[in-house]
Amino acid sequence: MPRVLIVTGGSTGIGAATARLAARKGYHVCVNFLQRRDAAEEVVSGIRDASGVAVAVQADIGVESDVLRLFETTDCELGRVTALVNNAAAMEPQTRLDSVDAGRLQRLFATNVIGSFLCAREAVRRMSTRYGGSGGGIVNVSSAAARYGSPGEYIDYAATKGALDTMTVGLAKEVAEEGIRVNAVRPGFIYTGLHAKGGEPGRVDRVKSLVPMQRGGQPEEVAAAILWLLSGEASYITGTILDVAGGR
Repeated sequence: MPRVLIVTGGSTGIGAATARLAARKGYHVCVNFLQRRDAAEEVVSGIRDASGVAVAVQADIGVESDVLRLFETTDCELGRVTALVNNAAAMEPQTRLDSVDAGRLQRLFATNVIGSFLCAREAVRRMSTRYGGSGGGIVNVSSAAARYGSPGEYIDYAATKGALDTMTVGLAKEVAEEGIRVNAVRPGFIYTGLHAKGGEPGRVDRVKSLVPMQRGGQPEEVAAAILWLLSGEASYITGTILDVAGGR
């Protein structure tokens, strides 16, 4: 039976780096995307060119019917899911809380929190020995923002990642006896397109002096941590949140 991984938000940044590395390690990979079909297909083509197995599936993880379709399509095209990386995330332009409206909060929480919960639910239903599965792993992509709050920029985004941290710990305990390990990575300042969504594409270069290592991180460095947490080398690790933030 192949090891089958779904990476949400897998067309760019940390998600794309994770999909590529997972394929090199022998996973059959579903690259989920919302809008960037071209980027997702490019990731898939690169994996196939290297003799890997991958498919691209469009789905808005903030919509329950889309999440069901994502997992059902993966079941049909790749096989039963054995690993999930909850990476997809929404971010909106930097602002203070006193300028935030309910619509923005609903959009952020729909993707970053509700979507991650729904994907984890569907993964558990397939991986858990309670449902006839053979176990598996879930890694949630949180953010160091959950620790320092991102004041004056996006405390709403930071709050969604704090919720993801809590879910990681709770779900890990809930399914530990069912063969599923649940962990998270908390990236710091990483060179991805997410900062452009926040309205400041060059943000990493502006703030990298705050990092003890005096540099921003690369998506591949986060991907390596994710794949390690999914691997047998981390077989006794669950409910853990691993900071990938250069010491910050």
